[in-house]
Amino acid sequence: MDAQQIISDSFPPREIAQRVEDLGVAKSKTGAWTILILAILAGAFISLGSIFYIFAITGSSMGFGITRVIGGLCFSLGLILVIIAGAELFTGNNLIAMAWASGKIKSRDVLRNWILSYTGNVIGCLITVLLVYLADLASFAQDEVRQTAFKLADAKVYLTPTTAFFRAVLCNALVCLAVWLTLGGRTAIDKILSIIFPVTAFVVLGLEHSIANWFFLPYALVCGGNFPIGSVLSNLLFVTLGNMVGGTVLVASVYWMAYLRPKVSKAIN
Repeated sequence: MDAQQIISDSFPPREIAQRVEDLGVAKSKTGAWTILILAILAGAFISLGSIFYIFAITGSSMGFGITRVIGGLCFSLGLILVIIAGAELFTGNNLIAMAWASGKIKSRDVLRNWILSYTGNVIGCLITVLLVYLADLASFAQDEVRQTAFKLADAKVYLTPTTAFFRAVLCNALVCLAVWLTLGGRTAIDKILSIIFPVTAFVVLGLEHSIANWFFLPYALVCGGNFPIGSVLSNLLFVTLGNMVGGTVLVASVYWMAYLRPKVSKAIN
């Protein structure tokens, strides 16, 4: 019974930190084409979660909070697919900064992974935008899905750079915490439950995810939305920067300081 209990328990935080560091080293050795292909998949997965979200909230009369909770649960599909099916998501990959802080990988390794994963994510999002557009999903519910896409994009493109940045900081703190929790789980169910609550939280709070926005904003544009391109690009820039700060500073650096910095290791030993 004790052995079964040990096997079923999640990994403790200290072991998760080591697993994140080891994963960062492994990612630094992964071939460029593999990262790019898996990143394209991740962009597509996040986009599928995004269109699922749009459909889920369209025409809802259940009130602001409940509608957003349901939408958040549906949006969780994206990260669930990334983690369980396997893909390279830029925002989650901000955690590899822990391996860099420990001196296990070089700055160029981090930049290589981030550039390849971000590029692939964008490609995956844009391909999905095209597929969803050609499938004419916007016409569902007597064209209400299209109107929902417009409302979502409108709420994003007119955010001030400061607001967009800090909403993105908070967003990727939650996303990276979701990824962190999945590395503590031992089963697919563990990982799925680890994802649902942090991701639903950031959706309910109206926070900003750069890769999701690479679906939401282009999709609204191809559906006929009239949004200034400069405002769209500004949102994508400041949200990307905010996501990087949220993932690397609020999660990776904090857990590195807590569990992996040399002084802590020496004190424990």
